[in-house]
Order: sequence, then structure tokens, then C-alpha cells
Amino acid sequence: MTEQSRDAVVAAELDEAAVEPVDDAEISTRAVVEGGVVVGHDGSGCAQEALEWAAALAERADWPLHVVRAWRIATAPQPSTWEPGYVPPVTDYEKAVLADLEADVAAVLGVERAARATCHVVHTQPVRALIEAAAGADVLVVGARGRGGFAGLLLGSVSDQVTHHAPCPVTVVRSDRKD
Repeated sequence: MTEQSRDAVVAAELDEAAVEPVDDAEISTRAVVEGGVVVGHDGSGCAQEALEWAAALAERADWPLHVVRAWRIATAPQPSTWEPGYVPPVTDYEKAVLADLEADVAAVLGVERAARATCHVVHTQPVRALIEAAAGADVLVVGARGRGGFAGLLLGSVSDQVTHHAPCPVTVVRSDRKD
């Protein structure tokens, strides 16, 4: 993939974030971080391994840990307020995403260690969420899922884009997991 085609992919992903109309005052569209480790988490097993690695680094360096999950309505868990014939407000979806992320973090780190992490749920594309959060971070950590075959030798699209565009050092935690 050439640098021009990579830049086109990033531009397309960033432009796609503008497609869903959302009142920015109601939900978070950016994770603001002031130092520490930022780790991207999409709920996958690979993200769980990246979270373990990032938490260990944050503890060794005595840095804060920030866990970022980008989301869209289509990828959000169903809010508890959902019922047939009723579409809950977008803020209910954001709360459901946050509860899901907090549960994932607690499952990996345990309740005590998870309490020291700050979870951010951001209504935007993953690449944008991570690059913007990385602007204030000391390091950005992401997982990389293999796709099998030749594609499995390459980084995933999000990890590839953040390694090229993040404003801080990036660690990609490579996993043999496919989930």
C-alpha cells in the first residue's frame, strides 16, 4: 500500500465520522488525555491482550491508564431502555457502550486495577478517536488482529493507520488470536 493510498484511507475514515449527525454537546466525540498510556479497546480478544500489556506498562511507569473505545450506533450494545417501537436517545447507547467497556476492563484487570483506569467512549471512527487521544499521551497501545493468509502478515487497518499518524510513540501488541 502506497503512502497516498494510506492517506486516502485515513481521509475516508475521518470523513465517514461526519456522516452520522450527533449533537456533540450530548455525547463524547473526543477523548482528552493528559499524559499516560492510551490503549484502544474494541472488545476483541486481541484488544484484551493489548489492555494487559498497556496496564503493565502504566503500572511500571506510574502513568495513568486510559482505555478508549470508538463506537457507532450500529456497533453499540442495546441500551437497557430499548424496547420494541422505541428508539432510545443516543446518550443511552453511549452509557451502554461505557458499561460494556468497563466490564471488559474489569474482566481483564480485575476490579481493583480497573478502578485505576479511565474509560473513554468516543462516538467516532477508531482511527480518529485514537489519534486525537494520543495527542496528549506518552504512548499509544493497540492490538493487531491477523486476518489469515497474506493479510495476516500485515497490520490491521487501525493499527496501520495509527502507527503512521499518531503524534506519540505507538506499540502494537501482535496476537495469534483471531477473535
